[in-house]
Amino acid sequence: MSKKISMAVIRRLPKYYRYLKELMDKDVNRISSKELSQIIGFTASQIRQDLNNFGGFGQQGYGYNVSELYDEIGKILGLNKEYNTILVGAGNLGQAIANYSGFQKSGFKIKAIFDANPRIIGLKIRDLEVLDVELMEEYVKENDIKIAAICIPKEKAQQVADILVRAGIKGIWNFAPIDLHLPDDVVVENVHLKESLFTLSYLLNENEEATK
Repeated sequence: MSKKISMAVIRRLPKYYRYLKELMDKDVNRISSKELSQIIGFTASQIRQDLNNFGGFGQQGYGYNVSELYDEIGKILGLNKEYNTILVGAGNLGQAIANYSGFQKSGFKIKAIFDANPRIIGLKIRDLEVLDVELMEEYVKENDIKIAAICIPKEKAQQVADILVRAGIKGIWNFAPIDLHLPDDVVVENVHLKESLFTLSYLLNENEEATK
C-alpha cells in the first residue's frame, strides 16, 4: 500500500476488528457508522475517515456489511496469513503468552519456546518443549520463523534481538522493558507493561483529584 497511513489509524483497526466479530456473533449483518460509533466509542465521522483510508467499504443509505468489513480489516491487518512465531523466555509472562490460545486462532503459530534457564529447559508448555536458547538462531533459519516474542530481562534483550535479526526475523514483539535498536527493515512492537500501569495510575489519580 503506497499511501502512508498514520499509526493512530492503524492502532484503531484491531478495535474495529474485535467489535465487528462481536456483531457477527450476534448475527448482525449490517451497521451504519452512527450505530458503530455508539458501540465502539469513536465518532461516526472518525470511523468513516479511518475506513476511507483503505477504500470505500460502506454504501450511503445502507451502511457497512459487517462480515465483509470484518474480512477486509482482517486482510489489512494481515490476519489472512499465518505467521510462524517463536517465544524467547519461558518465565511467568512467557508461559502466559504460550498458553493463550487466541494467538494461535488468529494465525500466530508458536512453533518453539526458548530459555536460558537450565531448570526450565525441557519443560513442556502446550505440548512444546522449552529449548535451549543456544539453539534459537539455527531454529529460526531452518523453520521460516517470521516473528519472535521476547519475554526476558532487559539486560539480555538487545543481545537476543540482534541474534534474531541475524537469523532472519522481521518482526519482534518486545515485552522487555527496553527500547531495542534494530535495522529499519525490522518491525518492533513494544509492550511495556509497567508504563501501561503507570498510565493507569496517572488517570486514576486525576479522577480522584477531580472529585475532591
